[in-house]
This record gives sequence, C-alpha cells and structure tokens, in this order.
Amino acid sequence: MERNNNVSAEELKRQQEFMEKIKEINEEFYNKNGRRKKMHITTFGCQMNAHDSEKLLGMLKEMGYEEAAEEKDADFIIYNTCCVRENAENKVYGNLGYLKHQKKENPDMKIALCGCMMQQDIVLQTIKDKYKHVDIVFGTFNLYKLAELMYINMETKSPVFDIWQEHGEIVEDLPTIRHFKYKASVNIMFGCNNFCSYCIVPYVRGRERSRCSYDIINEIKALAADGVKEITLLGQNVNSYGKGLEENITFAKLLRMVNEIDGIERIRFMTSHPKDLSDELIYAMRDCGKVCNHIHLPFQAGNNEILNKMNRRYTKEHYLDLVAKIRKEIPDVAITTDIIVGFPGETAEQVDDTIDVINKARFNGAFTFIYSKRTGTPAAIMENQVPEKEVKANFNRVLEALNPIIYELNCKKVGKVYKVMADDVSTSDDSFITGRLEDNSLVHFKGDKSMIGGIFDVKITDCKTFYLIGEIV
Repeated sequence: MERNNNVSAEELKRQQEFMEKIKEINEEFYNKNGRRKKMHITTFGCQMNAHDSEKLLGMLKEMGYEEAAEEKDADFIIYNTCCVRENAENKVYGNLGYLKHQKKENPDMKIALCGCMMQQDIVLQTIKDKYKHVDIVFGTFNLYKLAELMYINMETKSPVFDIWQEHGEIVEDLPTIRHFKYKASVNIMFGCNNFCSYCIVPYVRGRERSRCSYDIINEIKALAADGVKEITLLGQNVNSYGKGLEENITFAKLLRMVNEIDGIERIRFMTSHPKDLSDELIYAMRDCGKVCNHIHLPFQAGNNEILNKMNRRYTKEHYLDLVAKIRKEIPDVAITTDIIVGFPGETAEQVDDTIDVINKARFNGAFTFIYSKRTGTPAAIMENQVPEKEVKANFNRVLEALNPIIYELNCKKVGKVYKVMADDVSTSDDSFITGRLEDNSLVHFKGDKSMIGGIFDVKITDCKTFYLIGEIV
C-alpha cells in the first residue's frame, strides 16, 4: 500500500546526521568531565503531547543524554506546552521565571520550548521580549527537527525560533522511549477540522491529516513484538480518520484491523466527536473483543443554543440518542465526557440543560472545566462573558449532580471481579499497585512492582468517587 504525506527518507537521514553530531559533542563532554549530560522534559496537556514527549525523549537519548530525575539537575530542559487552558500557559511562564535564576547559576544549561502554546504569535513575542534566556523554540509540526535546532543553537550561540504555521507531512520512525513497557499510544491522525468556537487546537495543530493504515498496523505489530499489550489510538477526532487518504478506510475498519494483531490484548482510543460517531463504529466496538468497553464522548454543554454557539454541530437530543444507542449495543460500556461551564452568554437555566444530560446519560466519569477564554478563537470576542462568581456557582451545581452518579456507579462494582492491568506502584503507598479496568476505572490493590504490566483478576472491595479498592483473587 502506498504511503502518503510522509517526510522523505532523505530528510530523516539528514536529521539523523544532526543527532550523530550532537552525540559526538556529548561524548567529548563526557570524556572531559566524567559525566553524561542530563535532560528533563515537562509535559503539559493531552495524551498527544505526552506521546510527543516520548519521541523527544527517544531522540535525546540517541544524542547521548541521560534522563534527570529532577529539573534542577538537567543540562537541557524542554517544556512541551499546551494552550487549551490559560492555567497551563501560566504554569509555563511561572516555570520560565524560575529557570531564569537557575540559568544564572548554570549558564551552559539549555532551555527549549515546544508544543501548542508556541504556535501562537502573541506567545512567541512574549518569549522574545520577556524570556530571553530561552534557547530554542519550535512548534507542533517540526518535532523531528529537534537535533538540527539544537546544533544551530550550539553553533551560533543565539536563540533559535522555528515555528511552522502549517505542514501536510507526517513524520514516521522517530526514536521513542515509552513511559510504560507494556502499553503505548499510537497517533492515527493529526490536526482537527472542527473549529469549535472556544478551542485553539485547529489553529495550533493544523488541519486533519490521517496516517495510512499500513504504517499504523506495522507500528502496532512492532510494539506487540516488543511486549506491548495495550494500545491507545490517538486523534483529535478519531471519527474523522481516513478522510483524504487514497485507501478506502474508516476508523471502524481500522479498529477491526488492529483487533486482529497478535499480542495486543486491549485497544483504547480517544477522542470521539458526537457529530460524526457512526453506527459502523459502535458495531465495531461491540464486535471487537479487544476493544475496551469505554468511550470518551465529550458533550461540553446540554443547551442547544450554547451548543450552536460552540459550533459543536449536534443537539442535546442527538447526543442522548447516541448514548442510548451505544448502551443498547454495549450494555456494560463506560461513557466518560467533557463539560464546559461558563461559555459566553450561558445562563443558569441553560446550565440546567447540562445537568439534565448528566442525569439522563449517567456518566462514569467526566473532565469538568470552567470556560477559559483563548485569544484567537471566535468565543473570545463574544459578548456576555459570564461573571466569575456566577460561573463558579453553576460549576458547583454541575459537580453536585455529577459526582453522586459516578460514586453510585462505582459502588455497583463492589463484590464483583474484573480484569485489571497493573499500571504502576501507588505514589501514596508502595505496597499498593494502581491499575485500570477495561472500562478505564482506576483501582488500587495490594501488590509490588514485579506485577506491573500483568493483567489480574481483582475483586472490588470498596469504592470512592474517583477510584476503587480491590484485592487479587
């Protein structure tokens, strides 16, 4: 099958040569100083950013860097940024202020910024004006050029800014260091065409670009051969997968193909947009035994007027019909969602519609957000921005409706046995393991690090609003 929209092999070879050059420089440093240079990556935002950071880590290790446990011990620091919410941006600026003092103590330390936040002109100007200690800035489209940008900075001793406004090519075959040995994320597409009025993502991630199925399947087969049991397929809207490709492929067809790969035991995906979630996809979820019984389906708001202003392109009624259809075909499914409170012009009565959706859909979990004004989006210049006090009151009402339902659904799991994949040692008690049910519920149970990556029968013994407690049987 023809591969399309891929960065050329020649360009990737060129970037590999830059990696080798930096590796040689780092070897000279090691021979002179008796230690390896260290790097530290801080990731803000979504799973796609987290996966990008795995690629950055892979490239830096190929260049001879060791990973520093703490930022203060690093010679090279990267912030992989997010601009979906103002709070994430403020954290980056706050951290940069702190790093200014660190760099005075260690002038040889290099600081790089990348990710969605860097695609905004106002941010770039702020970095240039106020954070002159930053050495390298790049965006979402040219991650693979990291080594070249580092080399230019080393040679010129000057800050390097390399921001692309758009890119149609897809980069494959970058070295990647996964956080988990037994599970991995795989990008199936990049960008977004939806242009929700509150969202900056289409402006910073570009338009939709799908990877061909041949490349995706081969990547997953390689991961399975390396011991990966669980795959998460990533896209801003996975339902749009395949549009623009020459091959006749949909996301549902891709799911069925991944389901046939030996070694893979669990398949997850995110995120689905309600406007184009098809019956074909619901049936694929139902039929494919490896696809987890969980779907993340953001509804954002329950009032049709607000949904229209958000440019979501569905109604409250359509969303609830979708939920009913999914539950009919997959009775044990867990449905989680995103909710925004405080969109411009939203009244308390319109929030009542959101609460009505919560009561009728009965979500297993939700990410709830207070509306964050993003410069450059249509919503940012809408009239009737809601006063903070009113937003907080409505937000609390939403939580008061949502949390008891989540707790009730968790309580129904008590006494039952589920398959749980052991993810990690608990940060609060190292005698406990944290893991996930197929429906993505978080569970804590007695165990040790030797169990990580295994799948165990766990009986649920207690429940809280946001997690479960269990024991191996």
